[in-house]
Amino acid sequence: MKSYKTLKNQLLTDKQIRKAYDDLGPEFELIHMLIETRIRKGLTQKALAQKIGTKQSAISRLERGTYNPTVAFLRKLAKALGTDLHISFS
Repeated sequence: MKSYKTLKNQLLTDKQIRKAYDDLGPEFELIHMLIETRIRKGLTQKALAQKIGTKQSAISRLERGTYNPTVAFLRKLAKALGTDLHISFS
């Protein structure tokens, strides 16, 4: 059985897979920052959801990458996490 890292590296040698993976970079970065900040603040998904007036399942979907949040939702998250929201193009 291959490890995740070995399989990932093997799959990323395919140019089409690599492009699709790279195209998802911003989503992965957003999810990583959200989870990292939530944990650093000592909040569970449920506690964060309560702070912004939504359900835990909405936070779970966002952290799994199966929910495409609006800017308004991201603003609520940033406020609940005590952070600022910055969006940029480069």
